[in-house]
Amino acid sequence: MNTTYRPWRIVHSECSLGWGGQEHRVLAELEGFKRRGCAVWLLAPQEAEVFKRARAAGIPTQPLNVARLLYPLNALKLASWLRRNRVQIVNTHSSRDGWLVGVAARLARLPLVIRTRHIDVDYPNRWLSRHAFTTLADHVLTTSARITAHLQEMFALPDERISTVPTGIDLGCFQPDGPCAELVPRLAQKSTPLIGMISVLRSWKGHPVFLNAAKQLVDAGLKAHFVIVGAGPIRQRIEQQIAALGLGEVVTLTGHREDVPEALRALSVLVAPSTAHEGVPQIGLQALACKTPVVGSDVGGIPEIIRHGETGRIFPSGDAGKLAACIRDAMTQTEATAAMTVRGRELVEANHSLDGMVQTLDTLYRRKLGA
Repeated sequence: MNTTYRPWRIVHSECSLGWGGQEHRVLAELEGFKRRGCAVWLLAPQEAEVFKRARAAGIPTQPLNVARLLYPLNALKLASWLRRNRVQIVNTHSSRDGWLVGVAARLARLPLVIRTRHIDVDYPNRWLSRHAFTTLADHVLTTSARITAHLQEMFALPDERISTVPTGIDLGCFQPDGPCAELVPRLAQKSTPLIGMISVLRSWKGHPVFLNAAKQLVDAGLKAHFVIVGAGPIRQRIEQQIAALGLGEVVTLTGHREDVPEALRALSVLVAPSTAHEGVPQIGLQALACKTPVVGSDVGGIPEIIRHGETGRIFPSGDAGKLAACIRDAMTQTEATAAMTVRGRELVEANHSLDGMVQTLDTLYRRKLGA
């Protein structure tokens, strides 16, 4: 055990079944505190991808049943489990587990209950939702300053009840030097620039904007290939748009990839064209760490790390023409782009390392619970 740090007893809960930035963050925190000698557990549905990956990583897991009809019974069972395991800190991450595990933690009289919010959304019933961030939480964590400001405005949270802690990046894994993935095996010209997105295929990630920008660039004579890395519920819709735009020869959908650092090093430009909900996107930080040029929309926390003209280029969300212009600038203004990638790496090293994130959280726990 690393005796430099207090060995906290920490539980995270997550009811999402998918695998994206939010679930990456949950696992990163669990692994980070486990390395520090803390006792950690994950509460999640057994069919959830994060449950499977946590178990494979040696993280103790406990199945979570979030069926609403069983809430009262499950809350009592969870409260008993939390007491038996002498848990000090519970951190909930999604709506259903936030209510269930939050109630259980209150019944168990745990010292510290945290509610983490990863995306920026509105709440139609603010009176009810406010209880998830106040009554059932001692402290709120967010991944971007934009989300923090929005939650403070909606629920009147004072500064001492909320903190912004973006997800940290493994700087040893995400670095400029190393092998590149072969994202387009059939590509005839290996020197052809690759312009890509890497994300879960969700409606707000901006794939239609990316494809419309690709169409404009192709029509203008740009010699490049466009890559969409990821899996998700809108794949068929994306395929239909590719066909409708006549981009079948210049766009490749790779599906889900685990070799994200290698994929980033293979790209000439990474595009993050989200249209809503975005916190500080991990893929943006990962690209900066790999010195991959980045173009992002002005949504959510993206401009907090992709600082226009400093670490990358920002365009107005939904504007395919402006996105196309930024991509072209990233590829043609080579000296300026190279300087941005250097500053991007420096930004991540200074403010967004994985160890730095865990240390920030440890400091928060000490402040709330005492050293």
